[in-house]
Amino acid sequence: MTTAKPLEIPMPTQRTNITAIFIIGFLYFILGFITWLNGSLIQFLTLVCQLKSSQAFLVTTAFYMAYFFLALPSSVIIKRTGFKNGMALSLLVMAIGSVIFIPAARERSFGLFLTGLFVQGMGLALLQTAVNPFISILGPIESAAKRISIMGICNKIAGIISPLILSAILLSNATELEKKIDAAINLVEKEQLLNELSGKVIMPYIVLAVSLVILAFALLKSPLPEPQLEEDKTAAEPTAAGNKTSIWQFPHLLLGAVCIFVYVGVEVMAGDAIGVYGKAMGMPLDKTKYFTTFTLISMLVGYVTGIFTIPKLISQQVALKASAILGILFSIGAFFTEGYTAITFIALLGLANALMWPAIFPLAIDKLGKFTKTGSALLIMGIAGGAIIPLIYGNLKDSIPNHLAFFICMLPCYLYILYYSINGYKVGRK
Repeated sequence: MTTAKPLEIPMPTQRTNITAIFIIGFLYFILGFITWLNGSLIQFLTLVCQLKSSQAFLVTTAFYMAYFFLALPSSVIIKRTGFKNGMALSLLVMAIGSVIFIPAARERSFGLFLTGLFVQGMGLALLQTAVNPFISILGPIESAAKRISIMGICNKIAGIISPLILSAILLSNATELEKKIDAAINLVEKEQLLNELSGKVIMPYIVLAVSLVILAFALLKSPLPEPQLEEDKTAAEPTAAGNKTSIWQFPHLLLGAVCIFVYVGVEVMAGDAIGVYGKAMGMPLDKTKYFTTFTLISMLVGYVTGIFTIPKLISQQVALKASAILGILFSIGAFFTEGYTAITFIALLGLANALMWPAIFPLAIDKLGKFTKTGSALLIMGIAGGAIIPLIYGNLKDSIPNHLAFFICMLPCYLYILYYSINGYKVGRK
């Protein structure tokens, strides 16, 4: 019986390979830059649109639900357009999402802001569907986790920079501005202040939209090689597919999709909710607007560690188990402490989360044979965890203590990841 062959890229020279890695690394930078703007946007929109916590976390819901709806269609689009054209298209879709921020800011419409975020998420889902398998096949599969970790560094460097830039533009003198809004004599004065603040978002997103369009056309002209899909591979190649007829017959994949769901949920919580957590403890907005960067620095340290340790010193499975244990310990630490100590524990969750994606993804799609592409799309759909878990936290913290709401959301997720690292990745495999 024959099964679908993995993607193979003709690499005539080492120079071509290095060029491809550089281009994909830059695309991972774009992924990180736009994704990690959400931490600053949550605090900005909370003030501009006068939102409750439960409403503010609709930012992550709108953004990450795009992955759930677009994962499978994205694989169809990539098949039709090819990888390079698909990546360029993703940048144009993100540019459209950025343009939507302009009328959203002028109308101070939270619904339009969410629409723009969803459209950006659509573009990112398409880009993510392309770049993850692309970087995996640019070299030996045994070193794929290392290449993904290198790409993760590009992603997280962008994540460190983007909230700093956006916070400096949108939330400069934020604490003083908050006081002015609260002390406004009448509704007209308050609306004027909020409209002025809302207008600050227009120019950054015009620049972002123009930059994305330029990058899309530059990518089309780049020497990035186009992967070619071959239809068959030999039956002798190791596979668990056997006579299975459905993706639902691979328990380790399905459990892996749940693992991706909870992992992305805790990653977004550690990066995007950390500022809200600090604000709930009475910390000033001028301080909390930078907290996302602390988490991303912690994640960067984790990715660098992965490059030097996987697979030479530890396996992907052991790295995932150690990461889950750290996540449990840091969540407990945040629960039992206060002030900047608690914030430090939450930021350290970035270290715990860093190696999870590079470990979960290959464990979940291992030996799927002809079902590998569909399995990959199913895992991308799991990114919707970033839409659901922060929203649960936002609703809980309006009715129970902030630290308890955070703990309830985080601990079960890390316990599940620990289960998957010990036993879940082996279920149903022979």
